[in-house]
Amino acid sequence: MYARLIAEDAVTQVEGPLLFLRRTLDVGYNEAVEVEGSDGITRLGRVATVDENIIVVEVLDETAGVALSGTRVRFKGEPLQFQVGHGILDRVFNGVGQVIDGGAPIAAEQKLSIDGLPIKPIAREAPRDFLETGITAIDLMNSLVRGQKLPLFSGGGLPHDQIAVSIAANARLPAAESQEFAIVFAGIGVPHETAEYFQREMERSGALERTVLFLNLASDSSAQRLLTPRYALTAAEYLAFHEGKHVLVIMSDMTNYCEALREVSASRGEVPSRKGYPGYMYSDLATLFERAGRIRGLPGTLTQLPILTMPNDDIGHPIPDLSGYITEGQIVLDRDLHRRGIYPPVKVLPSLSRLMKDGIGEGMTHPDHAALAAQLYAAYARAQQARVLSSVVGEEGLTLVDRKFLQFGNHFETSIVGHANPRTLEDSMAAGWQGLKQLPIGELHRLSDAQIEEHLANPEITGD
Repeated sequence: MYARLIAEDAVTQVEGPLLFLRRTLDVGYNEAVEVEGSDGITRLGRVATVDENIIVVEVLDETAGVALSGTRVRFKGEPLQFQVGHGILDRVFNGVGQVIDGGAPIAAEQKLSIDGLPIKPIAREAPRDFLETGITAIDLMNSLVRGQKLPLFSGGGLPHDQIAVSIAANARLPAAESQEFAIVFAGIGVPHETAEYFQREMERSGALERTVLFLNLASDSSAQRLLTPRYALTAAEYLAFHEGKHVLVIMSDMTNYCEALREVSASRGEVPSRKGYPGYMYSDLATLFERAGRIRGLPGTLTQLPILTMPNDDIGHPIPDLSGYITEGQIVLDRDLHRRGIYPPVKVLPSLSRLMKDGIGEGMTHPDHAALAAQLYAAYARAQQARVLSSVVGEEGLTLVDRKFLQFGNHFETSIVGHANPRTLEDSMAAGWQGLKQLPIGELHRLSDAQIEEHLANPEITGD
C-alpha cells in the first residue's frame, strides 16, 4: 500500500492524544498514520474516527510539539501492524511493540494486523484440557482450561501483581507438552516500579525465556494504552496459530485500559454511558477477550487471564460487570483474607470457572478431581453458615458438627486456599483430602463410598 500525504494546513485542533484534521482524503478506520510535527519528530498514530468533514487521529506519543501549522500527516493505507518472528520469546517490548530490552530488533518473518482476524464461529473448537497455574484456588477449585478466558477480579492494594508473576513463573502443561508452552505478559498502565518488578521477577525465575513481555507505563499516552493489549494478543496469536504453541496471555491491569478508553472517548466528545465510560466499552472489550480460543485443525491454543481492579471493590462496576458477561467465569480476590495475611486471598464462593468440567477428570487431571472440588466447596459453604450462626449464638451454642465445620472453614482458608509457595495439582489435591479429614464422614455427601475409602480412611474419624 502506498502512503498519502494530507495538506499541512489541514490540522484544525490538537486535544490530548487526538489530532483533528479536515477530511480531504478517503481514509479507513484504524488506518496507520505518521505524524511529523513542527519539531521534526515523527510519531505513530492511527485513524480513530472518520466522518464527512473530520478525521480524528490517535497519536501514540506525546503531542507536545505538534502545532496547527507545519505538521505533516501521512496515511499509510493499511492498519497498524506488528512484525513478528521466531525470536520473539525472551524479549521485552513497550506498549506499541518496540523493543526496549537493549537487544537487536526482531527478525521479522510476518507482519500481522494488531486488530487480529475474526475467528469464524464454525472454525472455533471448544476449549478443553487443563492448564496448571500453581494456585490451589484456581487449579483445584476453578480450573483454567486451554482456550478459555478467565479474568481475575482484584482491588486496589491487593496482591494481583504478585499473583500474576507467580502464575507466569509456575504455569505449566503436562511434561510431554512443556516445550510447546509460552506466556505473553502485558503490563498496562503500570508505574515504573511495577514494570521493573515484572521484568526483574520474570528474569529471576527464568520465566522470561518462554515469555513475551509488554510494558506500558503509566506515564505513556492513553492512546498507547489502548494498543498494548492488541500488540500483546497479536504476539500470542502468532505463537499459537502460526507456531503451534499453547499460549497463556496475562494482562494487568485492564482497569487502566478502560480508564484510557474513557479518557479518549471524552476527548472525542462522545456521549458517555454508565459512570462516564463509552457505551461501546462492552464491544471494545469483546474485541480483546474474544481473541482467546482454539481453531479447528490448528494445534495451538490461546488462553487469557486478564486482571482488573474493581473500583471501590464494587463487583457491579461497569468494568467487572461487562467483563463478566464476555468471559467464562471469574476469580475474585478478597480484602478481608488479605488483611488476615492469607495469600493468595482468593474468595472461593463467588469465584467460578464455567469451563472447568471440560478440563478435569479422568485422562486430564484425576478421576476424583471434580468430586473433591465439589465437596470442598459444599463444606466451605456450610462453614460460612456456621460462622453466621456463631456470630448470633456464640461458638458454645453450636452443635458439635457445626463446630467441626467452623474449624474446617479456618483451615480451608489458611492451609488449602492459602499457601505461600506454588503447588502442583497433586499437592493441592493432597491438601484438600487432608482438610476433609477434619469432618465427619457422614457429612461428606459429595463423595462416593469408594472415594472416602481410598482417600479418607482413618480410624480416628467416626461418623458422628
